Amino acid sequence: MTRPPRILVIKLSALGDLVLAFPAFARIRIAHPDAHITLLTTAPYASLTASCPWFDAVDADGRPRGVAASLALFRRIRRGRFDRIYDLQANDRTNLLFQALRPLPPEWSGVAFGCALPDRGPRMTRHTLERQAGQLQAAGIWPDAPTAPGTAPRPDLSWLLRQAPQAPAEALARSRPIALLAPGAAPTRPAKLWPAEAYADLARRLDEIGMAVMIVGGPAERDIARTIAAATPGVLDLTGRTDFAAVAALGARAAVAVGNDTGPMHLIAAAGAPSVSLFSTDSDPALCAPRGRVTVLREPRLADLPVERVWRTVLAAVNSPDSEESRTSVS
Repeated sequence: MTRPPRILVIKLSALGDLVLAFPAFARIRIAHPDAHITLLTTAPYASLTASCPWFDAVDADGRPRGVAASLALFRRIRRGRFDRIYDLQANDRTNLLFQALRPLPPEWSGVAFGCALPDRGPRMTRHTLERQAGQLQAAGIWPDAPTAPGTAPRPDLSWLLRQAPQAPAEALARSRPIALLAPGAAPTRPAKLWPAEAYADLARRLDEIGMAVMIVGGPAERDIARTIAAATPGVLDLTGRTDFAAVAALGARAAVAVGNDTGPMHLIAAAGAPSVSLFSTDSDPALCAPRGRVTVLREPRLADLPVERVWRTVLAAVNSPDSEESRTSVS
């Protein structure tokens, strides 16, 4: 009996990048319906990706530390006898991995020098969604890929929401419209943070118009959340109390969401919440903004972004008749 094709997909990076890769994951599965597909990722995303419909296996040790662990990863890929590898990470680390597989590497889609299925399209001027669509188009598996700027729709989370993820009961018991705040950012990227005091002012205003304000994020955001909640006692601090699926479930229920350039905002926007995403010059929304019913506000220094400007944008998002179509606008 002929064995099924064996495919490896590489996506190692942060939550927002992972969510933006969902359409590419889905297209790879469509192109290889009978294949055994493995995802190479990292430990924080093992549970989320193991529950998705695209992969038969997940290897969560994609960022090994030290020579011994790196050699172990190389040996696992060699033993996997993959027929094709889709490198959606496409960086120096994965280029080295490709070179280590010579002289007879598998078919490789990506930007590694000498690979069989190179992506020669523009990478530094296209949003991640359109860029990855272009890579799979170049690999021959997505002929009508949405590669023009702004044409790729938001990632589909229906598979995740069908699992009926639950937020904490305290959140579900709130009868008022939900306003989500995602005030965190990677610890190494402080320029992505709008000040906690600004979020506290915004939370107070949302509470005064009858919103149930909830803060989402990881344990690292607890100090920020305490500052916000201290100013408005009705705020519900959910930092460290929700998994990724629960954040998506709250996004599907939310009347509005406001957050920095951070992973949870990608889940929230993809789940359907009207969203206001705050960017500094530390990252470019044209390349990596959440996709959906999203308005991007950009200020060179987020400390200089006035609460009043965010507040007006939030009110416009809440009252927008654009309830279904995916859109991203920059203000």
